[in-house]
Amino acid sequence: MRRTNESLAVIFAFFAIANVAFADLPNILWITAEDMSATLECYGDRFATTPNLDRLARQSCRYTHAFATSPVCSPSRACLINGCIATAQGTHSMRSLFPLPDPMQGFPTILRKFGYYTTNNVKTDYNSAAESAIITSSWDDCSDQAHWRNRKPGQPFFCVFNLMTSHQSRTMVWPYEQFKSEVQSQLEPNQIHDPAAVPLPPYYPDTPLVRKTVARYYDCITVMDQQVGAILDQLEADGLAENTIVFFYSDHGSGMPRHKRTLFDSGMHVPMLVRFPTRHQPLAPTTPGKKVDDLVCFEDFAPTVLTLAGLADQVPDFMRGKAFLPSSKRRYAFGHRDRVDEMMDMARSVRSKDFLYIRNFMPHLGYNQPSAWIDQGEIRNDFYALATSGLASAAQSQYLNPTRPREELYDCNADPFNLVNLADSIDHAQSLQQMRKALSDEMLSSRDLGLVPEIELWRQIKGTTPYQWARTDAFDPAAILEVAESAGSNDFQAIGQWLDSGNVSVRYWAAVCCSAADRLPRNLQMQLESMLQDASIAVRIESANALARHTKNGRALEALTRLFDSQDETVVLHAARAIELLGDPSTKPAVQRLADRYKDKPGDMAWFIRFTTSGYLNRH
Repeated sequence: MRRTNESLAVIFAFFAIANVAFADLPNILWITAEDMSATLECYGDRFATTPNLDRLARQSCRYTHAFATSPVCSPSRACLINGCIATAQGTHSMRSLFPLPDPMQGFPTILRKFGYYTTNNVKTDYNSAAESAIITSSWDDCSDQAHWRNRKPGQPFFCVFNLMTSHQSRTMVWPYEQFKSEVQSQLEPNQIHDPAAVPLPPYYPDTPLVRKTVARYYDCITVMDQQVGAILDQLEADGLAENTIVFFYSDHGSGMPRHKRTLFDSGMHVPMLVRFPTRHQPLAPTTPGKKVDDLVCFEDFAPTVLTLAGLADQVPDFMRGKAFLPSSKRRYAFGHRDRVDEMMDMARSVRSKDFLYIRNFMPHLGYNQPSAWIDQGEIRNDFYALATSGLASAAQSQYLNPTRPREELYDCNADPFNLVNLADSIDHAQSLQQMRKALSDEMLSSRDLGLVPEIELWRQIKGTTPYQWARTDAFDPAAILEVAESAGSNDFQAIGQWLDSGNVSVRYWAAVCCSAADRLPRNLQMQLESMLQDASIAVRIESANALARHTKNGRALEALTRLFDSQDETVVLHAARAIELLGDPSTKPAVQRLADRYKDKPGDMAWFIRFTTSGYLNRH
């Protein structure tokens, strides 16, 4: 929607005509924590020290089934700002620069049009080429000074405060001394968590470093809790608490290993508190201090805020979520895991109130893939050491194994850590079938763009946007999904036919099927060798990757390293990551040359290329 310049007087006139007064409209405050699971005392975590949030919980509705749509920040925020899951927008890969249709300018644009003062302090990270346009259109102020206090007298507000203190950088990546200086120093000695008393989940190794890092995470949560308290105190001091609906939630699960970047509940389940002042209590699903087990996800947040502001009739058609107040009718929450930095993947999840279903479309790639950003955290060394020790327990191996199951199904009530895969259980066959179908229906109805390789998507959308292109006949998600679902099978006859398809994405996924197969028949090897000259670079890369994985084919390695000279950094990144994971020592000179060329290049893709070249060179 276009930014409007109506004067405040005109806006007041509108509300008078509509028999709605500004005084009747609630202010809405979002307080968002980074990278945090439901590790709060009000959610039953007795090791957490969170008095301010516990007090807020006693005044709020406490949601027990709130879920992010992605286990990383940028795709989650792309969903939050537009009320549409990132896989439908084309913003599903980390640090995406794909364009968006003009109407996708952020839901606060609609609030502004109808008189709200909107601010964001300060993180955006909307994961698209439209980020600047969204900021300009959505926010009256988007800065580290953004605050409701700068609005015009009597004007209702929608304000967002993003708290970085619990971010992965603070909890595990920064050197420990930096953490002590910038975070832990804000705590009194009696507030610092004791590593010896840390509760460890069964999938963690019990080492001094792991305990120290988990305690550090809890320290970050306590400092974040203090920041929440300060914001709520300002609201009270300004006399606004009685007309402000307050949301507190996190953007996905914690930044610790096996949480962020995974579709387990540890990566997707988020705490969410919503406080309704007395005058707006009729909008609440229950009374203060009570829990709400309605299933909600990030697609629902934008239409919910618009509905609270009396603008339900202004919810755009592209918003796929539904308002969850006073109650949610959602049966499933859907999630996605795609490329994060240099780490390639595609997986999808379905969460009901009781079960979690995960479909791994690249099962030959494990959960614990190397990644330069998170590998800066010392704790990662203990996980790698455990993976190679042969001493990992079954719970630990689930995360550390080099591969994953094609399908995973967990009973989240009986198994809250998501450790016992029931996908092969006869007793749970009906639940598996229902959730498998729910995922397929969702991917088709949403026109899931993860089915199109990133390199190819750029080529397909010239002159339009991924969202618009996906709604044309040029995109056939059903045909592609049939092939993608076969990854990890040994249906070699079907794979051979798909390799000859005229559909680029079908050929790409057929090559992925070859990579994921436990062996590669000679006839498929010959087909893949011919595809090293495929018209699609994405198909070339995956064909070469499959050949090299199974046969150490020198021509395949050369095909990948030749792409290092491409002017398209997306191509370079995908080829370089394939080489990194293959780990063939013969490619080291080419990787070193690539690392030297990208040493000082700006931009996110260049950064990720440095990640993957440094990862290779550090291990070889």
